[in-house]
Amino acid sequence: MKIIAITGKGGTGKTAVAGMLIRHLARRGKTLLAIDADPDSNLPDVLGVKIDKTIGDMREFMLQERDKMAPDTNKERLLESKIYEILTEMPEYDLLVMGRPEGSGCYCFANNLLRGIMDKILKNYDLTIIDTAAGLEHLSRRIIRDVDELLVVTDGSRRGLQTAERIRELAKSLNLNIKKMHVIANKVTPENRGQIEEYTKKLNMDLAGIIPFDENIAKFDLEGRPLSELPEESAALHGVGEIVKKMGL
Repeated sequence: MKIIAITGKGGTGKTAVAGMLIRHLARRGKTLLAIDADPDSNLPDVLGVKIDKTIGDMREFMLQERDKMAPDTNKERLLESKIYEILTEMPEYDLLVMGRPEGSGCYCFANNLLRGIMDKILKNYDLTIIDTAAGLEHLSRRIIRDVDELLVVTDGSRRGLQTAERIRELAKSLNLNIKKMHVIANKVTPENRGQIEEYTKKLNMDLAGIIPFDENIAKFDLEGRPLSELPEESAALHGVGEIVKKMGL
């Protein structure tokens, strides 16, 4: 069982990277779980998957039902029964989506549900890919922990790389048991490639790979087309394939 989490600053294209990574890994004959842990839920669109229910829906159900439950209700068993209602099964992978709760209040309960679900079902898969929300919340709330590979997606900006550095320091301070952390540079052009490589080396970060700027990505996004339809000759898709090889996934 291997867990890979993908994070980074907003706007770096981390969900597109997650989608392309899932496309590569789903064809390798392993049982694969994809988790969209971002309340904005863009991963289904990137993958071209229609979702009926989310963890946000489960939150609403649990909030409505918990006051009606008998004292002897087995809440663990109830949770397990609801998990499989919100799990979308595709031919090559399963997909679990955080979603945006309809009710008022913070995401604490939904986050706790996500953590509880992950604790229960990850053992059923050879590989789990988690697309987290942008920023540091999933780390600071300890929702994402015990990760084998943490991939921090950055763009060609210094700010993006500084975010990667902050994520590294936060992960260390919280003792999240992240075995390896890598940086993926996305939307890279020939003009900024050297600068990115130099700055990651200066920060003593492992650069897992570089994904070149690909006009197809922006075009598909504008047209509302899933990245599962990207042509095999896509430069970005090829870059993700090289990262998969380098990491031995």
